[in-house]
Amino acid sequence: SINCYRFKMCLFCFSSEPLSINERRGRHGSALGQFADSGQTFDVSLCQVPCSSACPCCIGAMLCYCPAQIWMRHRALNHAQPGSGWSNYSCCQGYYGGCCCLQPGQMCEETCPVPCMCLETCLCPGLAVSATSMIVREQHSLGLDADDVRLIRCSNCLQIFSCFCHIIACLTDCEADDHLA
Repeated sequence: SINCYRFKMCLFCFSSEPLSINERRGRHGSALGQFADSGQTFDVSLCQVPCSSACPCCIGAMLCYCPAQIWMRHRALNHAQPGSGWSNYSCCQGYYGGCCCLQPGQMCEETCPVPCMCLETCLCPGLAVSATSMIVREQHSLGLDADDVRLIRCSNCLQIFSCFCHIIACLTDCEADDHLA
């Protein structure tokens, strides 16, 4: 209804065309690009969730984000390989590579998977959600629907905007732009 319409309008200005070859390049593009050509998608698209029966669960997950994301990753890992517990956990499941000296699979995940997952959800919440989604996508050969593509493009624009704000904040003495960045 109205709320679903507003949510969808937020993403409407971004194209729902399939990801181009250029958008599939790079560390993050290649991670999501592998799902771009699959015809099957989740039963409920991202923009349909606020209007679906899953909405109360989603609201609860937003209020308790870290525990909900840890629980979802554990469920996804054990759905992909039943009874595996946390034995297959790796930071962002290795989909996004590492940063400097922080490399997935080399950060004590084998001995301390739950604390590592806690850090992942706190420090990299978007990547944590995407990695969990990709486990399920791989397991069931699911692709990206139009809403997923719009969200990816919206996220990219927001990241670029954030970079510009940080650059402006570095170049000026105005405190307002520091808060914006």
